[in-house]
Amino acid sequence: MALKNRDILPDVAKPVHYHVSLFDLQLGGSWDYKGIVRINSKITRSTTEIVLNSKEIEVQNVEIYGSDGKKLAKVSEITYDTKSERVTLKFPEEISPADAVLSINFTGTINNAMAGFYRSKYKAVADPTEDTPKEGEFHYMLSTQFESCDARRAFPCFDEPNLKATFDFEIEVPIGQTALSNMPIKSERNGSSSELKFVSFETTPLMSTYLLAWAVGDFEYVEAMTQRKYQGKSIPVRVYTTKGLKEQALFALECAHRTVDYFSEVFEIEYPLPKADLLAVHEFAMGAMENWGLVTYRTTAVLFDEGKSDTRYKNRIAYVVAHELAHQWFGNLVTMDWWNELWLNEGFATWVGWLAVDNFYPEWNIWSQFVAEGVQQAFQLDSLRASHPIEVPVRNALEVDQIFDHISYLKGSSVIRMLSDHLGRETFLCGVAAYLKAHAYGNATTNDLWSALSKASNQDVTSFMDPWIRKIGFPVVTVTEEPGQISIRQNRFLSTGDTKSEEDETTWWIPLGLRSGPEMTDVKPRALVSKADILGDIEQGSFYKLNGDLSGFYRTNYPADRLEKLGKSLGLLSTEDKIGLIGDAAALAVSGDGTTSALLALLEGFKEEQNYLTWSQISSSIANLRSVFAQNGPVAAGLKKFSLQLASPAANDIGWEFSSEDDYLTVQLRKLLIGMAGLAGHENIISDARQRFQFWDSGTDRNAVHTNLRSVVFGIAISEGGHKEYNAVKQEYIKTDSVDGKEICLGALGRTKDANLVKDYLDFVFSDKVAIQDIHNGAVSVASNSQTRHLLWDYIKKNWNSVEARLSTNNVVFERFVRMGLSKFADHNIAADIASFFQDKDTSAYDRALVIVADSIRTNAHYKQRDEVQVLEWLQTHGYA
Repeated sequence: MALKNRDILPDVAKPVHYHVSLFDLQLGGSWDYKGIVRINSKITRSTTEIVLNSKEIEVQNVEIYGSDGKKLAKVSEITYDTKSERVTLKFPEEISPADAVLSINFTGTINNAMAGFYRSKYKAVADPTEDTPKEGEFHYMLSTQFESCDARRAFPCFDEPNLKATFDFEIEVPIGQTALSNMPIKSERNGSSSELKFVSFETTPLMSTYLLAWAVGDFEYVEAMTQRKYQGKSIPVRVYTTKGLKEQALFALECAHRTVDYFSEVFEIEYPLPKADLLAVHEFAMGAMENWGLVTYRTTAVLFDEGKSDTRYKNRIAYVVAHELAHQWFGNLVTMDWWNELWLNEGFATWVGWLAVDNFYPEWNIWSQFVAEGVQQAFQLDSLRASHPIEVPVRNALEVDQIFDHISYLKGSSVIRMLSDHLGRETFLCGVAAYLKAHAYGNATTNDLWSALSKASNQDVTSFMDPWIRKIGFPVVTVTEEPGQISIRQNRFLSTGDTKSEEDETTWWIPLGLRSGPEMTDVKPRALVSKADILGDIEQGSFYKLNGDLSGFYRTNYPADRLEKLGKSLGLLSTEDKIGLIGDAAALAVSGDGTTSALLALLEGFKEEQNYLTWSQISSSIANLRSVFAQNGPVAAGLKKFSLQLASPAANDIGWEFSSEDDYLTVQLRKLLIGMAGLAGHENIISDARQRFQFWDSGTDRNAVHTNLRSVVFGIAISEGGHKEYNAVKQEYIKTDSVDGKEICLGALGRTKDANLVKDYLDFVFSDKVAIQDIHNGAVSVASNSQTRHLLWDYIKKNWNSVEARLSTNNVVFERFVRMGLSKFADHNIAADIASFFQDKDTSAYDRALVIVADSIRTNAHYKQRDEVQVLEWLQTHGYA
């Protein structure tokens, strides 16, 4: 992107080094602090003003010095532009080009918005030190979240990713508190009183402002040393928690130190810092943040309580730890040049994060999980007109929060997986290593990566990857069988099924991944590089399948009889193939390129399926059907019966009881099948779940609800019960000490069908008893319940002022709430009502989310209107209605 298309700071001053000093922290009450930042800068041309980024900061005094320490000028005027988040410093006389030091005194606030320098409240599980900040029953820890544009919320700075500098940081804290930053502690000295100390840290490498980080709290840690030696010695890897939680960090620690070594080998560059710290933060908007040397995490993404936590969280922790540590190279060492290339950071870290987890836990079948969760979610968003290219134009950095989405992360990682499979993983990683070495401590572009991969592979990567990165959407490959040949054609896929000619101009490079014959062996590699082609090397009537293992990022539309044959030959298909087959059939039914009847017929063939990840795709496809057709009574009842009869044999077979020999996937399968059958009306499962819940609730047997079945049992009990069950789980949310317990309870509570309880639940979700980071989880649980989602919309309308006030402190949470809370409807009238309601609101924080909501509802409504009659006919014909 040309610089002229970016709204960036004037280039009269370029930062080289920052010295940030924070002191006089008011730990309670106003939560203010004071600071001095000295910025060694290169003045590039004569000027009387310098512009920096600043938000919610009061600049009090500014002086500029020469490199010899001589004062050149004192600020004569300070003006703020709150909209662009900038402060202009005007000087009485012209400053000539030279090396200079800008010294700024300022005050800021330790906010509670999970952005900038902020405070997190928590209930201590062990006695904190006396000087730990406290208000009422809550204690506080302090930490930072600067990506993408919130370093400016902590201190005035040149807050753009390609304005890299080195940093010295120091902070004054109570003597009993632990201070952390990107680098190891350099020294400590007495503070302004006997109760305070200054902690100074070593100088960072050259890096972007958004990667600077610090934290203060009543911390303890677990530690391991890397097995590899770095410059002759092992590196300490630590996971920090507030006091009393460090034992729950042991699994993350095990993942972390191994991952640091693994990536050092994979990227052919040693981990570049002298330590690697991970920190559990009690209030956190994202999953985690890759600050160099001090990675911060939401508690559920780094803590695991053996015996109390759902094993699903182990899988999550292993992946999130790996994702963030991948960023230490890909993102931190080499940073995208500008925010339009955010995908370079996130898409790659997502793919290589899964790569690391697969290396350590091959039994988890990670790439099948990636196809079931990552690829399918990317397809869903990218099939909307409201999608955007992977590399999306960003004029103003303040727009970027809304593209931290499934396109940047999941479509980005999906096309990287496609490219890696095509080039060969070893060749691909060799190119990545060359890219990192060439641009270390600097900034790079997508074209820089393609150049390195082209050189490593001797292929023109740029030419065949450019459309995937810079064009919107993805293709569907339609197969036509004719005597003696098979024809294939590519078109852009839209979930509404009404692609216009001007929307279908892209010709993608599509690796066909063809497999055929009785053993489903790979045919020689071949790609579709035009709009249409003929495959003449497949014998008429022989068995074949395109897109082996769903390696390519595209849908495949087979003739109906071919889809039926594939459905009857499941033993020849890989798990990824099965997931792709179901996902494609479901998506094509929605768009009208296929039929719901064909999807249901395909799904009937999976009663004998035993793989969790395949069932995961079956479950989500049926859930979407039941959601879309929920308001048509006969169809809804028929689909419920269909779901019941499909899942019941497998649910009955796997049963309730866990064995010490159960592997991870078996544990997850049991949970999914019991939940799927129970919520579809399986009487014995409902009865068992309610009985187990009763034993648990009454205290007769608190172990009656297995740790891994809490979400299922709580959900069924609340769905089938009333006030008693609802109140029991609500109380469990309030008092649980299980790190994942709050998320599990919040999801279950949203399953209530009682309108009064939904109102109580939403009041509860928007109260200060629920952390702002979890509000969207509450909204999603109600929105996913087809019988109550309209109550969520009614609540939002009636309580907008309080909803907005609660959410507006953090745009990431606000956008996620709107997008995930309102997109499940299948009613044109509700879409119109939503559009009308937001017409006079300031929607700048979530305007992209509203477009996605409108597109999603339109898609669902069209699908419902088009297919509900034929779906009912199929259900009646096959004995489900």
